[in-house]
Amino acid sequence: MDSFLGINPVALFGQLLVGLINGSFYALLSLGLAIIFGLLRIINFAQGALYMVGAFFAWLGLQHLGINYWLALIVVPVSVGFIGILIERILIRPISNEDHLYGLLLTYGVALVLQGIFTHLFGSSGLPYSIPETLQGGANLGFMYLPTYRAWIIVISLLVCGSTWWVIEKTKLGAYLRAGTENSRILQGFGVNVPLMITLTFGFGVALAGFAGVLAAPIYSVSPDMGANILIVVFAIVVIGGMGSIGGAILTGLLMGIIEGLTKYFYPEASTTVIFLVMVLVLLFKPAGLFGKEL
Repeated sequence: MDSFLGINPVALFGQLLVGLINGSFYALLSLGLAIIFGLLRIINFAQGALYMVGAFFAWLGLQHLGINYWLALIVVPVSVGFIGILIERILIRPISNEDHLYGLLLTYGVALVLQGIFTHLFGSSGLPYSIPETLQGGANLGFMYLPTYRAWIIVISLLVCGSTWWVIEKTKLGAYLRAGTENSRILQGFGVNVPLMITLTFGFGVALAGFAGVLAAPIYSVSPDMGANILIVVFAIVVIGGMGSIGGAILTGLLMGIIEGLTKYFYPEASTTVIFLVMVLVLLFKPAGLFGKEL
């Protein structure tokens, strides 16, 4: 396709596709962070490391246990979620009444330990994970070539994020979760097991990271550094959307992915910093975030 005003549509739409894919991962990871922060007021700095663990579990399952991609989409998030439950029960709960900074530092330490363990076991180089046969190939849309697996990532991420938002915002279970953030004692007085609810919610937020890790394995190298590289970006996205805002995490994740993709086309030098520039501007003019509530 010919360029118009110096714009190459094929390259532009290609970068938009990359931005949507990155935005899908940003949305899943920031959604998990927002859920955990909204209920526990803890910034889970281990989210990126658990995303990496999810990718490694998918790779290990395929290489040594015969667990294919489709089964990994179920087994891995459950396994990573169970790790999250252990982290909450054993490490976070004993300091739940302390300053929230302790939780941040603790989860950051967990992230470093996990990254160190996987680096020691597998080295720092990336490991390949093949795209399942049913999702190989793609479609020529005329203005761009759309790989099937990339389209799958966008669709399934939107479905998972949309379903999670609906459960939290529109169902009785979601009402209990929101009430737990306001006054857990009153909620417990109505017979709700608040500690169990907190544990399971933390596990679910972490499971989203594991799910994203499985999705990422076929298109990114499975390596111990993959979680550290994305965590800071995701944290910035959560701040932009508003700490604890479920819808804000999803929308901002997708939006920042698109902005990042456009920046890569028009001004590549700024593509790695544009999200942080947006974060600075949001903090200056709307400190609670685009969708957050003023405290």
